[in-house]
Amino acid sequence: MKRWQDPSWVEEMRLGLDMNLMMSPPLAPEAGIAAGELDRLTPRMTEILQELEIDRDEGRLPFLTIPAHPTLVQEIKKYVRGVKGWVENFVVLGIGGSSLGARALQTALNHPAYNLLSRTMRKGFPRFFVADNIDPDGFNALLELVDLRKTLFNVVSKSGGTAETMSQYLIVRELLKRRGGNRKELDHLVITTDPEAGNLRKIVRADAVAGFEIPPRLGGRFSVLSAVGLLPAAMVGIDIEELLAGARDMDQRCREANLWKNPAALSAALSFLAYREKNKFIRVFMPYVDALGGVGDWFAQIWAESLGKRVDRQGREIRTGQTPVSSRGATDQHSQLQLYAEGPADKVITFVGVKSYGTTLPIPPAGPSAPALGYLGGHTLNELIRSELQATRLTLAGNGRPSLLITLPRVNPFTVGQLLFLLELETYLCGQLLEINPLDQPGVEEGKNLAYALMGRKGYENKIQGWEPFLKTDPRFIL
Repeated sequence: MKRWQDPSWVEEMRLGLDMNLMMSPPLAPEAGIAAGELDRLTPRMTEILQELEIDRDEGRLPFLTIPAHPTLVQEIKKYVRGVKGWVENFVVLGIGGSSLGARALQTALNHPAYNLLSRTMRKGFPRFFVADNIDPDGFNALLELVDLRKTLFNVVSKSGGTAETMSQYLIVRELLKRRGGNRKELDHLVITTDPEAGNLRKIVRADAVAGFEIPPRLGGRFSVLSAVGLLPAAMVGIDIEELLAGARDMDQRCREANLWKNPAALSAALSFLAYREKNKFIRVFMPYVDALGGVGDWFAQIWAESLGKRVDRQGREIRTGQTPVSSRGATDQHSQLQLYAEGPADKVITFVGVKSYGTTLPIPPAGPSAPALGYLGGHTLNELIRSELQATRLTLAGNGRPSLLITLPRVNPFTVGQLLFLLELETYLCGQLLEINPLDQPGVEEGKNLAYALMGRKGYENKIQGWEPFLKTDPRFIL
């Protein structure tokens, strides 16, 4: 029996939410949320949860059902076994939701210096790289670093038309033709894309390239628990079965109709009220766990792209959205906390901590030459970072700044699966409370269309019309 099949272990590993320092009291009414405010939101949240179940059953929200996909894990594991022997470098070509989830899983669940470990210490799994930008110097440096003969490129794009990813693909494929070694160039490619449409799916069919599917209704920023995130995770030895088991466990908790017992509904309600009623326009995500720094970057995208919208579902202009900030404790106590504590009261902070770190690191006695450091000796770095987290929460609360604490018992695939699913569902539910569509990204599409026009893509010539005044430059305003 695997540990995530043991009910007692599952219970021990369930993450917790502490919202005490979001509430009024102890915070003043203008800063904290009263229990009655949450109660008044309950009828609307009940409606949303009922609609959610209908959408789930009818397949409109695949991010909810992917963790229960019956064959995906086995398909991925079979593919990894087939290539693991020769692949020394695994490179994700993708941007935004096509790469942030994979990076978050790698940084959360593998050694922080994973690529520097020997192949033996990596248990035979390849080194891991993400090419998520098109800076020519950066991308060229990566291509010079890896031995193409021993490199597998995972091309990830739902549409198969993402300019950044497709330009990387064309460069890589040309290089593989010229110096790919004994293997066929197509052996160095695995494509993750839409099951039916788009350029990449055409390539998979025409050239018989290995491929995995992104469900048609699944947006990139909600795809971390699909093949988009699971294939890279499996390629670096992460237990994707346990990861999905954690997501399923959180899913079951979030089917609870009672707002006060549903982690995603409760956190969404708190976020909504903090934004709408308390004018908290900035959401800081601040883990006191280095491994979860990548989750902060992933969260920033899903929160910003899902909730930053010009119009509501009725087409009325509302210009809504809470700005996410990825922070890190205790490091950013020394760079951002001053602003959070004494600057504008426009922020709400989500802290993430763990009950048990993977290592216990004692602090030696200071000795007679440094008596002022005596208070540290005999303690551990574990105690210190927990004290820093508590002190930061108290400092913010004392200055009328609300915060929510999410606690993971340990960092492992099961708890990370819970956390990612919780944040995905919270984002979606908050969008429903805001009466906007959290699944589209019209602002992003506009930028893409303008880039296509500037690059001379056929059929996009008219997309530049109306932007001419912004393309003119006045020499007076250039130094």
